[in-house]
Amino acid sequence: MEKKINLIVKEEDKGIRVDVFINKKEDDISRTRIKNLILDNKLKLNNKILADPSKRLSIGDTLELNIPKPKKASLKPYKYKLDIIYEDDDLIVLNKPAGIAMHPGAGNLDNTVVNALMNYNKKFLSNIGDELRPGIVHRIDKNTSGLVVIAKNNKTHEHLSSQFNKHTIKRIYQLLIWGKIRPSRGRIETLITRSSKNRQLMEVSKIKGKKAITNYKTLEIFENKNAPTMSFLECKLETGRTHQIRVHMKHLGNSIVGDDKYKKKFKKIKNIDSLLENKITKLNRQFLHAKIIGFTHPIKNKEMTFSAILPQELEIILKMLRNTSK
Repeated sequence: MEKKINLIVKEEDKGIRVDVFINKKEDDISRTRIKNLILDNKLKLNNKILADPSKRLSIGDTLELNIPKPKKASLKPYKYKLDIIYEDDDLIVLNKPAGIAMHPGAGNLDNTVVNALMNYNKKFLSNIGDELRPGIVHRIDKNTSGLVVIAKNNKTHEHLSSQFNKHTIKRIYQLLIWGKIRPSRGRIETLITRSSKNRQLMEVSKIKGKKAITNYKTLEIFENKNAPTMSFLECKLETGRTHQIRVHMKHLGNSIVGDDKYKKKFKKIKNIDSLLENKITKLNRQFLHAKIIGFTHPIKNKEMTFSAILPQELEIILKMLRNTSK
């Protein structure tokens, strides 16, 4: 059923953005969803359609926001064994392997996590987002492994979306990069925008884009004559921009091992251990793993943290690097 929200701007709210104002008054709807509804011409300001979420408000302004009935997804179920770490009535925490996309997109309409979820339990997934993304609150890249949280109802979806928007979700990744970073731990803060050369890629910009913050620390450095210098890192995200860690590592000049989109050109390494070289060159994914996710349970209001160990294909490379470093 369609829902209507009517609001009037009072003295204390003059001058604030319209999307911020609505989110302040209706905190069960995420700001991202409010913004998308405004862009979709669902808001009237003083009886005229407004499609600008950044519009500043004046005292006495009247707002009417139409929230349409959620669309039902028509997705083909995909028989795929999901690695479910945790599940209750409201959410699922999945350990996603590399090689499977989160949701349908160009060139892949059926073999995704969403299709697998439809096969697993299509009756219980949130449906307030894009109709091809039921349950999907956030994403990790196709060739990245690790933990994602899935919403089983709309209330949970809104609550989790709000935590992502407020950057209160705990997300820690492990990765292997070429070279070493100095200082060995630090904070990367930049703007990230879509690449002007390739619309499928992102890049760091000095003048435009969204603020992106990655905190990193070096866990191990592998440096010897039988292998190129590499470092095993842990990154804690403060923001969650598209390809954020991959873009930030490339920006530092230390691309992630196995990253085919943000790679740096490396010369042929002499004297490299042949078994190690084979494992690295045949790695058909980036060495990036979403190890930890933590959030407040939307219904139980309880802090929850989950962890997933590195997949075997990544752990083998680390063990080989440790052995060649002896």
